Amino acid sequence: MALTLYVDTARWRAHLDQVVASYPRIVPVAKGNGYGFGLANLAREAARLEVDTLAVGTPEELAEVADHFPGDLLVLTPIRSAQIQRLQERTAGAGEVDPSRVIHTVSRLADLIVLSDGPGEPRVVVELFSSMRRHGIPTEDLATVAKLLDGVRCEGWALHLPLPGFGDHVAEINTCIERIRDAGAPLERLWVSHVTPEELAELRSANPEVEIRPRVGTKLWLSDREAYQARAELLEVHPVRRGDRFGYRQRRVPGDGHLLVVSGGTSHGVALEAPSHVEDLRTRARVLAVSSLEAAGRALSPFTVAGQRRWFAEPPHMQVSVVFLPASVPPPEVGTELPVNVGMTLTRFDRIVFE
Repeated sequence: MALTLYVDTARWRAHLDQVVASYPRIVPVAKGNGYGFGLANLAREAARLEVDTLAVGTPEELAEVADHFPGDLLVLTPIRSAQIQRLQERTAGAGEVDPSRVIHTVSRLADLIVLSDGPGEPRVVVELFSSMRRHGIPTEDLATVAKLLDGVRCEGWALHLPLPGFGDHVAEINTCIERIRDAGAPLERLWVSHVTPEELAELRSANPEVEIRPRVGTKLWLSDREAYQARAELLEVHPVRRGDRFGYRQRRVPGDGHLLVVSGGTSHGVALEAPSHVEDLRTRARVLAVSSLEAAGRALSPFTVAGQRRWFAEPPHMQVSVVFLPASVPPPEVGTELPVNVGMTLTRFDRIVFE
């Protein structure tokens, strides 16, 4: 029994090559569940792409990629003082990632002070506060930051920006560059996120002396949706009549048909969904319709049978789900693999098959 991700390897790699070509000096991002593909697989692909730096989300993810990618490793989540102390007390040994390969992100003056006053010269990227309003040192503190850089090996500055189309990325980045220069801080490299190839070209033309490194995750790994597909194995088919009771809470079957037991449950991320971004009336209407159905005890499953997504018979179990198939649709045979519509960043597959 397995929830499986099938990857058209040739097509997927052709897409990766195309994205890398459109983003010179790209830094692939491999974090979380590895965008569904797994962190180790993404690290191997980054090595194949011959990039020099791979970004991970957290320090805990370093060990999962270090043996599969030979270059530098950038940690995107900003480091904090307590973690700095633990790192300073630790020595590289068996199972530890060579600290000389690791670049930490710093987003607070307090943490930069601890690093600067500590032993050695740790490699850091200083993240500046952006329109995202998430992490970052305010540009008003740049003069103070500049004085602390002697105690670290500064690999540049970072700006985490909103998604493309939300705000003027070029203007925001150029303003940041001007403020770094005005503060008298060194500026050789800038790490940025969510810029388009066109914006990147414009920025490089305006700032030829600055090495601009685009960090790219979703667009690199996931934007060719035809290159991969999730499928769930059909484990059981049970005929039922309207009113029959079933499941943990002995709910009644809504009509004649079949109960399909399929691989994939809450432990895989099945039925998990990020909150909807509502920006127009159509989206609002869809969200309201789905919410009304769920309030009435009906929830559409991600499993497709005979070309149509089917209703959950009851909430997903930990490793399997139960789907209701009406009598008008012949049930597939046990062992059939059913297409599944899943969120790739939310799903952990039992198997990943590169075809």
